[in-house]
Amino acid sequence: MRVRAKERGDQAWIDRLLTERWGGRRIAVHGEVFDAGALPALIAGDGEGLATYVLEENGIFAELITLDSVTPRHGTGTALIEALVRILQGRGFKALRVTTTNDNLAALRFYQRRGFRLVSVRPGAVNEARKIKPSIPLLGLDGIPLRDEIELVRSLDATDLA
Repeated sequence: MRVRAKERGDQAWIDRLLTERWGGRRIAVHGEVFDAGALPALIAGDGEGLATYVLEENGIFAELITLDSVTPRHGTGTALIEALVRILQGRGFKALRVTTTNDNLAALRFYQRRGFRLVSVRPGAVNEARKIKPSIPLLGLDGIPLRDEIELVRSLDATDLA
C-alpha cells in the first residue's frame, strides 16, 4: 500500500475524518491538546487511512497522535506505522510512542503486535482530559468506563529486540 505525506489538497478530507472519528481536530492526551489537523501526517492509499504525529524537540521520541483506517483489517494501519517508523529512523529518532485508552482493547492488541511495549498507565487521565475536551464520553468501547490512558513505546533501534 502506498503511503505519502499529506498535501495541501488533503486538508478537507483530513478534517472530515478527524471530526468523524475523533469529534474534531482537537485531541486531548496526557494533559496536552493537539490540533491533529495541523500536525504532520501520512495518508495511506487513496484516502484509506491517516496517521498524525509530532516530532518532539529532543529528537529522541516521536508521538503518534491519531491513527485511523477507513476499512480496518486491511493492512492500512500497519502500512502507516511502518512508513512512519522508516521516516523516524531516517531522522535518527530512537522511539515512537502512542497513547490509547483503557477501553480500546483492539488498539492494545494492534500496537503490541507491531512491536510496541506497555510503559505506563495514567489512572484517571481521561477524566482530566474531559476538563479540556468535555465531549469525551463516559463510556468507551464495549461499554467500558473510559477513565485511563495507557502509553506504549516502540523502539526504533534495529538492534533492540527486547
